[in-house]
Amino acid sequence: MNRILLSSVITLSSLLVSQTPAKAQDLVKAAGRFISLLDSTQRIRALYPFDTEERYGFHYFPIDNRKGIPMDQLNTTQTAAAMYLIKTCLTEGTVKKIKEIMQLEKVLIEIEHRKPEDHFRDPGKYFLAVFGIPGDRTVWGWRLEGHHVSFNFSADNKQLVAGTPGFLGANPAIVQEGDQKGKEVLKDEKEMAFALLHKLSADELKKALADTTAPGDIVTYINRKAMIEHPSGILYSEMSSDAQQQLLRLVNLYVHRFTKLFADNMLKEIQTAGVEKLRFAWMGQMESGPGHPHYYRIQGPTLIIEYDNTQNNANHVHTVVRDLLHDYGGDLLLEHYKTSHQN
Repeated sequence: MNRILLSSVITLSSLLVSQTPAKAQDLVKAAGRFISLLDSTQRIRALYPFDTEERYGFHYFPIDNRKGIPMDQLNTTQTAAAMYLIKTCLTEGTVKKIKEIMQLEKVLIEIEHRKPEDHFRDPGKYFLAVFGIPGDRTVWGWRLEGHHVSFNFSADNKQLVAGTPGFLGANPAIVQEGDQKGKEVLKDEKEMAFALLHKLSADELKKALADTTAPGDIVTYINRKAMIEHPSGILYSEMSSDAQQQLLRLVNLYVHRFTKLFADNMLKEIQTAGVEKLRFAWMGQMESGPGHPHYYRIQGPTLIIEYDNTQNNANHVHTVVRDLLHDYGGDLLLEHYKTSHQN
């Protein structure tokens, strides 16, 4: 291992341990309390077996038949329990972004001149579904999903083992007018990537630029298996030390959408698989702001991170984290569920 790579691996480790430890939360207790507060009708909407095909549902765009119990059908106590469950799996910063994304629905109501009786855009249309029975020795999971928010969690023996697909989006990416003018929910995801671009030399930039035209959406879309067969872009090992460090900061930004212990496990898997195998690819324009469509991707043996800002005159962002080992809990967890369920 060369000195630059060794230094970068050490830096990844330091980034991993330097995050402020999250307060320990009891995931099973949080899920159990949320379920206990639901009435019989709400439970029918919210509860599913773990091995149902519905668990693989992943729709970050508006749909009419989304499964689960919507937030606007929860009372104050139930809503507090739902938020507590969310906070057991995601950081405070991520929860804040989710709340802000929900409020962007109000901006879209104004932009699209929707009537009061039209509920296509609605901050309350974010749904929670629980799969399996939460317990200290059970395999189970839960999902939070609505327009531009989708997180799919799986747990085993009280431990969170998967949190992906994990999606956050923002429309508008930058609010242009009204009470929220200037609001940019996913600003860090944009600015840290442009900072990386600026650290690349001319030769490095040539390797990173995979296409001058950005794709119209994230490439992995809502596919059950996240697959990009022919990775493009510049390898981590081909970057300068400064660019390497900025790439790791960008990876950390996405991975630390999740609570610390789970994020640390993802980072350890990246390191074990080989940090030098990470690739950074850029497509589209290299200018920021509305009217400049652009896309980037980080891909390695264990994960794919995508950012796309092309729609609505490049003022509409989609971002996703796909764990290539553990999306939806992975095949091994499902097999473990089937085996334990039969005993």
